[in-house]
Amino acid sequence: MTETTTLPVIPLREAVLFPGVTSPIAAGRKGTLHAIEAALKTESKMIFVVSQRENREEVSPEILHGMGTVATIGPVQRGPSGMRLLLNGLYRGIVVRYEDSEGYMIASTREAEEMSPLDEASPTFQALYRETRERAAELGRRAGMPKEAVQQFLAENTDPGRFADMVSGHLELKLSEAQELLESLSVEERLRVVLLRIQRQISILDAQEQIKSQVQEEIGDRQREMFLRQQMKAIQKELGEDTARDDLDELRENLAKLDLSENVRKEVDREFGRLERMGPEGMEAQVIRTYLETIAELPWTEKSEERLDIDRASEILEEDHYALGDVKDRILEFLSVKLLQQRSESEEEQAATDAQSETIEDEQEAKPSEPTESPSPTLARDTTGRNPILLFSGPPGVGKTSVAQSIARAMGREYIRISLGGVRDEADIRGHRRTYVGAMPGRIIQGMKQAGTLNPVFLLDEVDKLGSSFQGDPGSALLEVLDPAQNNSFTDHYLGVPFDLSEVQFICTANYLENIPGPLRDRMEMVEFAGYTEREKLEIARRYLTPRQIKQAGLNEDQISFSEAAVHEVVSRYTRESGVRQLERELGRLARKVARKIASGKIEKLDIDTDEIADLLGRPKVHPEHAAEEDQIGVATGMYYTPVGGDIMFVEATPMPGKGELVLTGQLGDVMKESARAAWSYARAHSTDLYIDQEAFKNEVHVHVPAGSIPKEGPSAGVAMATALVSALSKRPARYDVAMTGEITLSGRVLPIGGVKEKVLGAVRAGISAIVIPKANEADLDDVPEEVLSQLEVHLVSELGEALAHTLRGGVYRHGQLHFKTGPGGGPAASDLQH
Repeated sequence: MTETTTLPVIPLREAVLFPGVTSPIAAGRKGTLHAIEAALKTESKMIFVVSQRENREEVSPEILHGMGTVATIGPVQRGPSGMRLLLNGLYRGIVVRYEDSEGYMIASTREAEEMSPLDEASPTFQALYRETRERAAELGRRAGMPKEAVQQFLAENTDPGRFADMVSGHLELKLSEAQELLESLSVEERLRVVLLRIQRQISILDAQEQIKSQVQEEIGDRQREMFLRQQMKAIQKELGEDTARDDLDELRENLAKLDLSENVRKEVDREFGRLERMGPEGMEAQVIRTYLETIAELPWTEKSEERLDIDRASEILEEDHYALGDVKDRILEFLSVKLLQQRSESEEEQAATDAQSETIEDEQEAKPSEPTESPSPTLARDTTGRNPILLFSGPPGVGKTSVAQSIARAMGREYIRISLGGVRDEADIRGHRRTYVGAMPGRIIQGMKQAGTLNPVFLLDEVDKLGSSFQGDPGSALLEVLDPAQNNSFTDHYLGVPFDLSEVQFICTANYLENIPGPLRDRMEMVEFAGYTEREKLEIARRYLTPRQIKQAGLNEDQISFSEAAVHEVVSRYTRESGVRQLERELGRLARKVARKIASGKIEKLDIDTDEIADLLGRPKVHPEHAAEEDQIGVATGMYYTPVGGDIMFVEATPMPGKGELVLTGQLGDVMKESARAAWSYARAHSTDLYIDQEAFKNEVHVHVPAGSIPKEGPSAGVAMATALVSALSKRPARYDVAMTGEITLSGRVLPIGGVKEKVLGAVRAGISAIVIPKANEADLDDVPEEVLSQLEVHLVSELGEALAHTLRGGVYRHGQLHFKTGPGGGPAASDLQH
């Protein structure tokens, strides 16, 4: 084993010093400067140079490698910021330990013993060594070293190990690769790795030369092409075949035909003048030409001829959609207003024209030499006839988009639809500024270009799905588009000139109104789409869905038929939605399965009834709640609704020994928890009147709403919470055939709630025969179909006592007081509850 030497340490960042290599370094760290000064005081001026594992200012033994290079210090140049010096690598050193000494680090090292090849004269080693020398010479020559310098380098370094170190010191290596070579003690392995690194750098040089050659060739081709184009232009000019000029003339003619305002015409003429002054090959010329072609293709004055026939519009709406009575009424009202406005405007324009003609004739008789000007009737026109912006809101699949298509068909206008779902860039609405080659107009202007008319029906689908990012807020960009008072001068960033959108009939669709910004929602008139009833879904399936799916499956009505009971089974057991999209998918599945059997020759025809549904579609996918079969103590039936429809839910309350606390479970939201606490406080405050023993409140009452994995929120469960609590505490059964909804207060008032239609439909679907709703919601029952209301006993209540009289078995409400015919278990009746 070699002897140990203690030397000052120079830690290197992002560098490795190899034995035999002379390398300049700059030192500025305080500890490094102390180490250099300590080494310079010794006679040998030796120092240990080692690389850091991490590029950090503070040096510790943990971040230093275990092998470095023992070097001598050459000339030193001192400066105000540190030192510059030359290091001459001597040999590899293995660190025994690192220590701190008077502000710098020292290392105890021993010389690393290289592993020479077993047989230097073997053909394998000689071939490896010779190939490495030849490739190193090639790399040196291609890197720009003089031939004499390369030959001198090869002549001075004949030892294989030292030659590998010298070449490593001049290669472009990553820090980890250089340290790996330094720690490689086998000469043969080191030569092999160096050869690979040399070959990699030669390959990089080859790629660089190829790219450089391609770039020069491409530049040469472009110059040659430009020269030939100039020659061709001169030849075509002599022959009178200047096609580029013909294209410009055609573009000029198209632009001249446009009826543009003064400002727009000025901008178009300016851009066209710039295009004429520059060559057609330039990149900027292509940008200007694309801009002018976009201007020429936009409908500045073209309009579709409207056919506003209210009877025909009603027929179209009835043909395309079943039910949606309120929506159809609102649309027909809108079309009627449009028709009357058009008539009024036509009469006003005719009257203004007649008055203008009479004025001109009178003035010409008085002063024939002086022409007179009259204000344009358009300037004095009342602006009350602007198109309102319609917002169709409702759950998915109820026909919002298809109703917009029907409106376009009824009005005789073009129909354009763009989807705004996921749009996060303002430029999608307003366009990109013409500062780069790929600029383009926004989707509004692109839609107008596609429509080709100034008055299309323009559907902005999924307006509630707009996002915002660092690229801007597209919802804010829509404020100008959807404002009838501003959109007559909408300025797209790409066009840079105002464009009139006031004739466009904009229609927006949304599922969730709360996701639409307030200022944007304020600009639109809402038309609400409610969900379909089961009866309506059956009729829609009969009229539209089954014929369409039979045709898409390649079948005809002689090969397949659906019974009404089968469609009802699909609606109730395989779908759960307000619309009919999933219903159509399931009917399509049935048709395809029948088509497969017919195609394979198994059957020739199939009449689908309820018995075949499970075999074709599998087990039911939807398990809706059903009304309970008997009265239960502490279990009340509530009603709720979601965007996919309404349904019933059960509220369960159970007393148990405890500390008189109320426990709430079932993923209840804060508002729903507050309803339960209000019901609990109401029951405690009126315990005597409700025939509740005071001892019952010393128990713990657990209130649970099943389907615990689904979050629940809203105040409308107040009546159901109160019924379940009073039933559990007074031991009076709650009626199983009554469903209830309504918000409650501590004083016992029942407040109105939302979603009455959906809740009532869900209750009927679940088999409920009586419902309790707030009296303030009586007007909402007008939205419920008559055939549904005929199946229900509806109780309108304004006080909680009145509600409990209908929801608890044996309850009676007379003269503002709640009575019970019998006590629990047939005991004495409870006293009255005063309100």
